[in-house]
Amino acid sequence: MDEAPLPHASTPDGVSALRHLQDELSELERAGLLRMPAAAPPVAGMLVLCSNDYLGYAALPWSSEGGAASGAGASRLVSGTHEAHLMAEREIAAWLEMDAALLFSSGYAANVGTVTALARPGDVIVSDALNHASLIDGCRLSGAAVEVVRHVDVEAVESALVRSRGARCRWVVTESLFSMDGDNPDLRRLRALCDHHDAALVVDEAHALGICGPRGAGLCAETGVRPDVLIGTLGKSLGLHGAFVAGSTTLRTYLWNRARSFVFSTGISPMVALASVDRVRRASADDAARARLAMITRQLRAGLHALGAPLLPGSSGPILPWILKSPGAAVEMSQRLAREGILVQAIRPPTVPAGTSRLRITASASLSEVDVVRALAGFREALR
Repeated sequence: MDEAPLPHASTPDGVSALRHLQDELSELERAGLLRMPAAAPPVAGMLVLCSNDYLGYAALPWSSEGGAASGAGASRLVSGTHEAHLMAEREIAAWLEMDAALLFSSGYAANVGTVTALARPGDVIVSDALNHASLIDGCRLSGAAVEVVRHVDVEAVESALVRSRGARCRWVVTESLFSMDGDNPDLRRLRALCDHHDAALVVDEAHALGICGPRGAGLCAETGVRPDVLIGTLGKSLGLHGAFVAGSTTLRTYLWNRARSFVFSTGISPMVALASVDRVRRASADDAARARLAMITRQLRAGLHALGAPLLPGSSGPILPWILKSPGAAVEMSQRLAREGILVQAIRPPTVPAGTSRLRITASASLSEVDVVRALAGFREALR
C-alpha cells in the first residue's frame, strides 16, 4: 500500500515550525540581550580594544614552509595524524614542562571533551562560579555531581571537598586568569587542598599563557603549581586557532580514547599545527612583548581610573572590565565608542552574571602609545 504523502513541512516562508524562535528573539531584544552578527568587519583604522590577541601575533604572516598539508583529512584516530601535529604537541609539552600534550580543534572542544571524559557519575566536580561556559557545559555533560562554589573562594572549595569525601573521584576545576573578570584564584592553595583531599586539579590557562610566568608558560608556572590537567589555547596569545590539553602521557592516551570532541572530530589543520610550533617558540622567548603589554596595560588602567571608569576591583593583567549598570547602558557605551573609532563590545548576561554587564577592554602589545592616547581620548568623549 502506498504511504500518504507527508504534509508540507512549513508555510511558504519556510519558518512556521520555527515561529517560536522569533518570539524568543523578541524577548531577548526587550531585555537588551539580543546579539546580532556584525554587518561587516571593523572599519579599517578602527582601534580594536576587545580582542584576545594579547601579544599582537594574530596579524603575523605565516606560511606552509615545511610542506604541511592544509587539511588533516580525517579524525586523528583514523588517518588524520600528521607529523606537524606531533611536532606541535612535543613543542607545547616542552614549553609547559609537562610530559605530553594533545591538540583539539578549539578551546570549547578541549574543555568539554576533557571534563566529560574524565568525570563521570559518582564523581564530584568543584567548579568556580565564574568558570567559562565550556567548562560549565563539560561539568553538566559529565554526569558527575557538580558543586558550584563562590568565585575564587578557597574556603568554599575546601568545604566542598570535605562534603564529598565519599565520591569516587573529585575534580577541582578553575581558570587561572578569568576571562571576564581578569582575576586569579590562589593556585598554590588549591594545589595543596587537592593534594590533601586526593582530588585532581584542572586548570584552564587560556588567557594566561603567553603573557604570564617564566617564558610565558602561564600562571601555574609562575606560582610553581603543576596541575593534573592543564588546558590552553592557540587562539589567544599565540594568534592562531585550536587548543590543547597537557599533562601526563597517561592523560594524553586516555583523552585520545575517551574525549569525544577529539575522537569524533577531524584533526586541526597540519598547517596550523606547524605554525603553532613557531608561535610557541616565539612566545617563549618574547619577554619584550610581555614587557610592552604590561606597560600598555598600566597606561590604559591608569587613564581609565583617571576618567572615573568603574573597573572591576581585583582585575589584573590585560583584561580591564568596565562595569555598567545595565545591558542597555553597556550597549550604548559600546556604540558611543564606535562613533569615536574604538571597538569594544558590550558583554551581557548570560556571558556574565546578571547585574554585571560590562565593556571588556583588553590591552595588546601591538598597541602604540599613540593608540593609548587616542583610546583614552575616545573614552573621554564617550563619557560626556
